[in-house]
Order: sequence, then structure tokens, then C-alpha cells
Amino acid sequence: MALDVTEQIKPPRAVFLPFMMGHHFGVPYHKELQRRVILEALDHLVDAKESGEVKFPPLSWAKARKEGIAIKKALDIK
Repeated sequence: MALDVTEQIKPPRAVFLPFMMGHHFGVPYHKELQRRVILEALDHLVDAKESGEVKFPPLSWAKARKEGIAIKKALDIK
């Protein structure tokens, strides 16, 4: 979801990732990244100090996509 939409909706807490729409957990087959996204969200449930707080984990779409391509090649997926 776009950051401006998240800020307008004002959920009790949110984790914002700069990923492409439809790729909420990163790229296919990247289990390590998907696990990290889930853990970031769960940690934020515990660590958020006030309602509406948005967490920005240090993740990038470019890096996730590059790693995803390497994983697909290693798995011989076309």
C-alpha cells in the first residue's frame, strides 16, 4: 500500500515497505526476506509506542528483486 494511503487511513500500527504493489512480502521464492518482513511486523506489534506509528524497515525493492532473480536462477525456475 502506498505510504500516503497508509497515513490517511491511520491504522493502529503499520509496517511500510517500498515494494511494488502486490509484493507485500517481497519476491517469490525469497523465504528469508518473507520471514524478515513477517518478523518486522510482529516486532512492531510489540514495540510500537503509540497508535498510528509506522515502521520503516531498511529494505529496498531493488535489492529484493535482484536477490529474487538469483534465487530463481539457482532453483532453475523460468
